[in-house]
Order: sequence, then structure tokens, then C-alpha cells
Amino acid sequence: MRARFPALAGDAAYFDGPGGSQVPQEVLDAIDACLREANANLGGGFASSAAADTVMAVGRAAAADFMGGEPDGIAFGANMTTLNFLLAHAVARTLEPGDEIVVTQLDHDANVSPWLLVAEDHDLVVRHAPIRAADVTLDHEALEALIGPRTRVVAFTLASNAVGSITDPARIAAAAHEAGALAWADGVHLAPHRRLKATEWGLDVLLCSPYKFFGPHLGMAAIRPDLAASLPADRVRPSAQTPPGHRFETGTQSHEAVAGATAAIGYLRSLGDDSLDVAFERIQAHEDELAGELLANLPEVVELYGPAGVQGRTPTFCFNVRGREPRWVAERLGEQGIYVWDGDYYALEPMRALGLDRSGGAVRAGCLHYTSPEEIRRLVLALGGLTPV
Repeated sequence: MRARFPALAGDAAYFDGPGGSQVPQEVLDAIDACLREANANLGGGFASSAAADTVMAVGRAAAADFMGGEPDGIAFGANMTTLNFLLAHAVARTLEPGDEIVVTQLDHDANVSPWLLVAEDHDLVVRHAPIRAADVTLDHEALEALIGPRTRVVAFTLASNAVGSITDPARIAAAAHEAGALAWADGVHLAPHRRLKATEWGLDVLLCSPYKFFGPHLGMAAIRPDLAASLPADRVRPSAQTPPGHRFETGTQSHEAVAGATAAIGYLRSLGDDSLDVAFERIQAHEDELAGELLANLPEVVELYGPAGVQGRTPTFCFNVRGREPRWVAERLGEQGIYVWDGDYYALEPMRALGLDRSGGAVRAGCLHYTSPEEIRRLVLALGGLTPV
């Protein structure tokens, strides 16, 4: 499998996956083919335009399959953040002053700032569900206690991009719906690790980004189709209001990125003998082994934040080396060809809750299914060689 990724042919150990994954050759080929054979706008009476129509239709079906939604509810955008700002703005136009939105301290800021900004514009109230600082997991009971008769949106993450802790989307969606609110989930971090199930979990909106699951930069949203049809959309007058396009796709989309995302989903299906369910069962089994080995062998100089065990988490690890700044650690590892992130990774609320926001944040090493046990041992050895102050 690793041979299908050109970047993995070198000596680098890519532990920067939570910030963006490497891509298999079939994704590169799909982008190239789209630009060569379907480089036209949609709806024309000629061959390359018809090919572009096919790229978008196939991509919409693939995205719906991957996210567990409906093709009519799939919207593409420049990236998840831009798409979420657009959708949050649309929802806010339907709300009344004093209506409430619940966000969480576990989230990437892409599912917090859009709500803070529309709340300011529309005189809404934003409530913050806390995390349990000991293991950096969402306090579901506290979140449920914040949901009330004026709650209109509950915005939450499926998994923390900072520490990997996983939430219970079906439980949160049920609590939101009981109050008549929308369940609005950020699936960006969970997408390469677990099967997404928008409809089964009861999510009204699920967002993700293909560049986190072995595809190109792109935003995808699985919106409940009737909700997508009813929300106000900012559009130019000649554009279609109904599928096969989408009301929240403004202007011409990146057809080549959609083609690449389709190929990434096809790649994942191939890992499960044409089944995404099987593929993610295999991915989780492998990643759990990697996580177990890393957790069992972390050197004493490492201070870990987040869940201490394998269960209830993705293989994403947030830590500091005692007495050393996160950037210093990342640079020393980088010199050895081990690529990790440092900082806050736009997970501003978790960093504040952990008291790390004013000290450079933390180091983050994330495994993906292409991570090898040898790379885990290489990381452990390198961390053990870092001298604490």
C-alpha cells in the first residue's frame, strides 16, 4: 500500500497527517486527467463540458457515499472553513435575536469562529460546552445541560484535531433535535480514521476536507437535503437553485479537486475490497496497534495531553518535552526527517483549556494508515534523545 504514495518513497516519516495527508498516485492521475480531458465549464453542448458534468456528478455521488449522506445534499467549496462560514451565515439569516448556538471547547476554530461572527452580526447568544481537562474529552453532560428552548444550532467536532479524542455524534444529535436545534458536525479530523455516517447519526450538516483523507484541498458538506433546499443561499441570478448543482456552490468549482477527491475515496474503497466499511475496520485495527505501541513506549521526558489509552481516540498525540518549547522539538525532529506539527493547530479552545495558548502550544504527532511500526519506533527513539531542560 505504501508504494502507492510517491511521497513515501523518501526517507521522511510523515507524522503531520492531522494537518494534511499525502496522496496516492491515483489521486495525482485523476487530477491530471481532469485537466487534460474535462477542462471546461458545466452545461455546454460539447464533449469536454459533458466530461466536466460527469466529473461533478460522480464526485457528488462518491462524496455522499463517503460521508453517509445524500447526493442532493452534497456541496463543494474552496475548503471546509470557507464552506462553513457560508453555511453559518445562511442559518443565521433564519434566526431571531436572542437565539442560541452551542459550540464546544474541543473544536477546531473553523467550527467556532463562524458562529461567533454571525452571533455578533445577528445578536445571537453563543454558549461554550466545556472539556474535561484531565483527558481532554468533551463533557457530554455539560453540553446537554446548555441546550435549551432557544438553542438553534449545536456545533461540535467528531474528533479533536489536537488530541484525537472522539465524541458521540448520535447522542449529541439526539439532544439537539429534542430541543428543535440543528446538529452541525466537523468531521475533518475523524474522516481518515473512521467511517462517517451523517444520516445514521442524525446529523443535519457534516463537513470534511479531502486533503485530510488522502485527496486534494477542497471542502465538502453533507447537508440534509430538505435543509439545503430551505436555507437562503447567496447566488448569482442565472445559477440553478436545484440539483444536479448545489445552491451553496457559488461560482465555478475546482473540478480537478473534485476528481481528486473521488479518486481518494476510490483508493480507500480499494483497501476494503470495494467496501468503505471493511476499509475502515482495517484502518482502525492497524492504527490502534500503532497507538498502543507509541503510548507504551513514550519516553519519560514527554508530557502527553489527551486520552491515555487507545480507546476513544484517533492516533493523534499532543505532547511537550519537559522544559523545551514546542517549535524547538519540532525542529530537532525535523532535522532527523520526522515531520510533526507544533503550535495550536487552530484548536484555540483546547489550548486555552490546557493553559498552553501562551507558551507556544504543543507538539502534535499523528499516525495515518500508511504509518509503519518502524516509523513509530523511529519517533520514540528520537524523542528519547531530546534532552529536557
